[in-house]
Amino acid sequence: MAIRVGINGYGTIGKRVADAVASQKDMKLIGVTAHSYSFNTEIAKKKGYKIFTAGDNPDLKLNGIIPDGSIQNLIDEVDIIVDATPKKIAQDNLEKLYKPNKIKGIVQGGEKHQVTGVSFVAQCNYNEALNKDAVRVVSCNTTGLCRTLDAVNKHYGITSVYATMIRRGADPWDIYHGPINAIVPVLEMPSHHGPDARSVLHNMEIFTTALSVPSTLMHLHTVIADVKKKVNVEDVVEMFRNTTRVRIVRNAEHLRSTAEIMEFARDLGRLRGDMPEICVWQEAIGITSNSHNKLLYMQAVHQESDVIPENVDCIRAMMGFKDGLKSIKMTNETWGIK
Repeated sequence: MAIRVGINGYGTIGKRVADAVASQKDMKLIGVTAHSYSFNTEIAKKKGYKIFTAGDNPDLKLNGIIPDGSIQNLIDEVDIIVDATPKKIAQDNLEKLYKPNKIKGIVQGGEKHQVTGVSFVAQCNYNEALNKDAVRVVSCNTTGLCRTLDAVNKHYGITSVYATMIRRGADPWDIYHGPINAIVPVLEMPSHHGPDARSVLHNMEIFTTALSVPSTLMHLHTVIADVKKKVNVEDVVEMFRNTTRVRIVRNAEHLRSTAEIMEFARDLGRLRGDMPEICVWQEAIGITSNSHNKLLYMQAVHQESDVIPENVDCIRAMMGFKDGLKSIKMTNETWGIK
């Protein structure tokens, strides 16, 4: 029997998860919620998704959208809810809606680890989410860090990591945030990304700093990892090539920037021009000259899409599907991911 899934929140993440769930053979998208009328609700309607409301939303009916019921009606029909509402709202939903109705709930990386006690990146800790009632899929930056650091750790053993998150200032659609003409450092040490990554990679020493720049196209990470085994660049390139949801990009391909990577994603025919893989620049992989135990690399993270396959795999894990590698393969194949 297909897993019955509801999506609460139909914005940047919610609409992508809805499309991903709808493409899975072992899942059925029961519906999505709308908190107000927008082009997103029009698209959901055109795709044939059932639309449920949270509260009184007269603007939906005024614009020709007749809701299929309330959020309670959605909850009554599903096995699990993926909550993609803004941060802090999901925590309230978990306590006031999902738990009282004995419905499993996934929250996103805007919530604290303590909200669920389990944080998730499929290729790192799939089994920790098995049969759980509430799980947090970590943020886009943390997902990006965990995917590549997990591979490095499995191959070479990591003793410590220092990484800088160069964060996009806003999403491409976002007219409210910035910066527009500034570079803004996160004035806390470490930034939250390091401790957040340790909620998945539990025993790894990770120190992070962060800053925001006036761009909407992806985050960029610079990573320095001290490792136990000697490394060489060629082996690291091959390791990343063979790591799921990681893509090696090259200067020779004219993939020298986040803008060119996003153009590449569009040319691949990806829905919305998404790039859910973490892109590691081949030419930016290096080792220190006096030691072969310090690895350096740079990677780009598409903040709108890298967590989407994680949500799909998290659904399976929470519903008791035990084979994490098979789940990852299923999701990748239906979503066109390397």
